[in-house]
Amino acid sequence: MAKKIFGLAIVLCVVSVQMMNAQVSTSAVPFLLIAPNSRASGMGEGGVALADDASALYWNPGGLAFQQGQEISISHANWLPAFNLSDLYIDYLVYRRPIPQLDGNLAASITYLNLGSFTQTLNDPTPLATFNAYEYGITLGYSTKLSEELGLGINGRFIHSRLAPFGTAEEQGQGVASGFSFDVGMLYKPKSLVIPFTGLDIGEHFTAGFNLSNIGPAISYIDRAQADPLPTSLRLGVGYKIFNDQFNKLTAIVDVTKLLVRKLPDGTSDPFYKAMFTSWTDKSLREELREFDSSIGVEYWYNDWIALRSGFFYEDPQYGNRKFLTFGAGIRYNIFGFDFSYISTFEEQHPLGETLRFTLLILWGGTS
Repeated sequence: MAKKIFGLAIVLCVVSVQMMNAQVSTSAVPFLLIAPNSRASGMGEGGVALADDASALYWNPGGLAFQQGQEISISHANWLPAFNLSDLYIDYLVYRRPIPQLDGNLAASITYLNLGSFTQTLNDPTPLATFNAYEYGITLGYSTKLSEELGLGINGRFIHSRLAPFGTAEEQGQGVASGFSFDVGMLYKPKSLVIPFTGLDIGEHFTAGFNLSNIGPAISYIDRAQADPLPTSLRLGVGYKIFNDQFNKLTAIVDVTKLLVRKLPDGTSDPFYKAMFTSWTDKSLREELREFDSSIGVEYWYNDWIALRSGFFYEDPQYGNRKFLTFGAGIRYNIFGFDFSYISTFEEQHPLGETLRFTLLILWGGTS
């Protein structure tokens, strides 16, 4: 039946969800949580305190406030490669530029997840129609400096999810939904920061940031009573330049992320403005802390020309049990750049295993 095909599209989406975050199965449009660019993916899928290129629009829009010039980049990855589905992929296009009249930077991006082609049938194998399932988000962001050391950024986003362009006799509506969300992020880059009792000044080396993302009302495919919340999440991070001389630069980052969604026993969920608080109090403190995902990563640059990256992503066994190593490299020549990343899991035939991401970028008129 048509309902079976609709269900297949949903199952495929849910599988993607579970591979990203076990908790995300409580939310809609989980593609919004997929790390979009190769550089951050190679560093353990973190970047809220780095945020020094156009992809800061995703990781932390506050980081855009410190950037100069213009940049455009496009990223591509075959998603869940263990399934061997060539038409399951994600693309990310982002552009940013300064706007002196607004005393800040503007940026825009589109994230597109292609879920593949499906065939609509009835109770027998006779095909009635074929359709493509996909999801996308279009994001516009603005950032500015609140001071020489603090950047603030805000994003607005339109979301569209098309799992099946038809309904069924049993259900109202179709497998198509749209919605909107917004983000707010801040990046702190101190000129001077003295560690108490040591006299050690780590200013110019230390950065810290946060990003509260995907804030918005729930979206529904069938009716409002069955609406699912967006994957609202809080990401916190710090970064430190271990050394930074003329030829060699080594940076380390640490990110932690928590999903701010609360599902109720009856299958409904708290609205986003309530869940941002109740998602911290529905379990014991120990359990709440276990819900955090963590990322650590390092990046080495030689002569601002070639980069090597590595990282580790960890998720508690009770909340998804994802653990994987990431590796990556990049090169810059004149205004052009190329990055790639690779995920290595600890399990054979893991859907995320051997995921490759590629990013091409052009940067002109300034530096990140």
